[in-house]
Amino acid sequence: MADYHFVYKDVEGASTQWDDIQRKLGNLPPKPPAFKPDPFEPAPDPDSVPKDKSWIDEKTEEELEEIEDDVDDDRFLEEYRKKRLAEMRKAVKISKYGSVMPISGSDFVREVSQAPQDVWVVVILYKEGFPECGLLLQCLEELAVKYPATKFVKIISTDCIPNYPDRNLPTLLVYNNGAVKANYVGLHSFGRRCTPEGVALVLCQSDPVLNDGQSGSNASVLEGVRKRFIEKVVTEHEDHDDDGSSSD
Repeated sequence: MADYHFVYKDVEGASTQWDDIQRKLGNLPPKPPAFKPDPFEPAPDPDSVPKDKSWIDEKTEEELEEIEDDVDDDRFLEEYRKKRLAEMRKAVKISKYGSVMPISGSDFVREVSQAPQDVWVVVILYKEGFPECGLLLQCLEELAVKYPATKFVKIISTDCIPNYPDRNLPTLLVYNNGAVKANYVGLHSFGRRCTPEGVALVLCQSDPVLNDGQSGSNASVLEGVRKRFIEKVVTEHEDHDDDGSSSD
């Protein structure tokens, strides 16, 4: 006959008088607190969330398109929805560039000549191994970051123009609306020292080539270009004076 052993298990959290005595004597650990589940809270109803500016700010562009019918009876929210959509689309347009993109001869028409009419395109004709080309490319990389609404591209000179003379490198071409607006042959076109600030000033001499997508007007962009150029010249002059003083 099998020998059965029964183990009595009390209700969780319950305690006998004997246990209480043993705890007072230190023979048992303190009594654990009784388990209490968290109070039940139903999931929030999306339709019950207040529709205000913060509600719209949390939406993606696709979601803003979809909720048009939900806010058409609230003039303020509908106007704000349209404003947020415009801001998002503008931001996408601004972040479209931001670097010097390499292209080939077969890409030229599509990437340069057929660029949108409101986009200025700066093209550098270059070759690897030419220090002057490398210096100008460094300047353009910096400008591409500062002015992401302007398109910067680079192309091997002979891929763009067969038999293009190396003595003309680097060459910069400026396009807008499918036409060449300016060209700069050789590094000397950008002053005695080629700096991003100097290149920016030359590019904006006659046309609003550089566009940061945020300044709002060509005049404000040009003013910023001039200010940075002057600051650069002053800084270099002060550094030169400091070097001269330390050598005395």
